[in-house]
Amino acid sequence: MFQINRRSFLSLTGGFALASATSARAAAPNRPPMRAHEPFTFLFITDTHLQPELNAQVGCHAAFVKARGVPADFAIQGGDHVFDALGVNASRATMLLDLYKRTADDLMLPVHHTIGNHDCFGVYTKSGAEPTDPMYGKKYFEDNFGRLYYSFDHKGVHVVVLDSIGITADRSYEGRIDAPQIAWLANDLAAQPEGTPIIVVTHIPLVTAVEDYAAPPATPAKHHALSVVNAYEVLPLFDRYNVIGVFQGHTHILERIDWHGVPYITGGAVSGNWWHGTRYGTPEGFMVVNVANGAVTTRYETYGFRSVDPQNT
Repeated sequence: MFQINRRSFLSLTGGFALASATSARAAAPNRPPMRAHEPFTFLFITDTHLQPELNAQVGCHAAFVKARGVPADFAIQGGDHVFDALGVNASRATMLLDLYKRTADDLMLPVHHTIGNHDCFGVYTKSGAEPTDPMYGKKYFEDNFGRLYYSFDHKGVHVVVLDSIGITADRSYEGRIDAPQIAWLANDLAAQPEGTPIIVVTHIPLVTAVEDYAAPPATPAKHHALSVVNAYEVLPLFDRYNVIGVFQGHTHILERIDWHGVPYITGGAVSGNWWHGTRYGTPEGFMVVNVANGAVTTRYETYGFRSVDPQNT
């Protein structure tokens, strides 16, 4: 039988630990010192899913009234403004957006908008819409809220808003950041002064464990829709910059995952479980984000909504 004494064992394991640590250091992101910025607060308000049913307008109104009482510089709407433009006709889609805009007046804050999958018109064939319709797909969002992806600066922090919706050839959707957008993102990040703190926003998460929280569906989904299928092409970009937070929507849960020093924060949903109560224990609400000293801290604010048809999960 092969035997090894304690000193040899410690020598071997110590060498393994050193090799592992060296490997880990080599793989760790090499970021520049954080550039100074002013502190501020913003609201991350996602997945409002405005509709006339289920008291959704009453709920959104209550959420926005509470939100405007929080001292904040601006709000970011994390996507899925309405429920649902994907599979309805033009008349219903127009009504939903009008309802959202009237209700959002309650917020009384500058708002930066993120496209969600439900903010794309007529993609499902059951809508009766054709791809030639002037509102089809993402044009519905663009005509009402502006650019699909963009960036802006606030008090020394650079904020990037992404379009994570990939419309598929068979008229469905998946989570995807397409190649032209990745090239734009790389150029946008490279153009910032060295050490600039950066916040990224995406509707469909880049990083999430949501698929681990329940049993898989009996029939596997045709498309990868719960997270960004090509996140592996995006995440390495963040290793070279001071990304202090990635804010995500879509799954209606509260979640934080840290990867390579970046917190990926999923911000719940104003609509909770699509106006049916709690989603995996996350109630209806929105997120307050404080940005200071090169870091983000968050708290989740609920607003007392009670579903008329509770189906808590």
